[in-house]
Amino acid sequence: MTISPPRPKGPPLNALRAFEAAARLGGFAVAAEELNVTPGAVAQHIKALETWAGAPLFERRSQGVRLTILGSEISQDFSEAFDSLGEAIQSLRGRAAPHQLHIAVLPSIAQLWLSPRLPALRRALPGVVLSVTAMETPPNLLREPYDLSLFFAGPEISGTQVSLGRDVIFPVCAPSLAKDIKKPSDLAKLPLLHDTFWRGDWEAWVSSAKIERPLKASFPSQDSVFSLYSLAVQEAENGAGVLMGHAALVEDRLKTGALVAPLDHQAPLDRHLVLECARHPKDNHILKEVIQGLTDQAQTP
Repeated sequence: MTISPPRPKGPPLNALRAFEAAARLGGFAVAAEELNVTPGAVAQHIKALETWAGAPLFERRSQGVRLTILGSEISQDFSEAFDSLGEAIQSLRGRAAPHQLHIAVLPSIAQLWLSPRLPALRRALPGVVLSVTAMETPPNLLREPYDLSLFFAGPEISGTQVSLGRDVIFPVCAPSLAKDIKKPSDLAKLPLLHDTFWRGDWEAWVSSAKIERPLKASFPSQDSVFSLYSLAVQEAENGAGVLMGHAALVEDRLKTGALVAPLDHQAPLDRHLVLECARHPKDNHILKEVIQGLTDQAQTP
């Protein structure tokens, strides 16, 4: 007679994933945002894991949660395990479809920097299928299904990152407005355009220029505010006001004359336009060619 006793069950994968995210990010709400579930679902998953383990992993407090000693001791093991799982999934995806590349990119960079360069990239790499996803925050390339990401980041550059140039800002406007701007104080007489994503642009430039402040608050009520930088650029072209330009994002329009930089001072910021790879480019010649192609285009005057 064969005896087949029931085997003990391990904890659900979703419970392990919820614990790892909450431990790494420091809370249930931020973990829920990353996992695209509700904070209540994260709490339930972690409670189930604690029940299975027979020990608490988090201390619940009125101001939030904190890892217990046990939770702290094992959290790194789980992070490394999920990183390894992510790398294996990336390897599987890359080997199964080596000619398909997925790029995650900041919306403004996608519209103003990457889009004009895609035709040359396609011509240089016939047969390669490029997909682009615009998002506000960089993805975790160890965990998410993207081969490359393109965002402003830094100042440190790691081994899987390539700097395509430092982020430099300066005022830009339509030629029709430029004739009225001879010195920084002239900006006070004109409408300023603001981008919600880069709230500190104007303050950073004024501070760098060491000039008498020609502006009032960061968002004066009489000025226009945009949640899409590409729309702000278009409005600057239309003569709606003066925008703080990011060199990489307005360079094409400066070349055509659609926008001009009426003042000489430029403010370099402590970040770069960074192209990051999910794995080392030497592991995939197509990735290497894409990175080289974008790097070459970034360096072309």
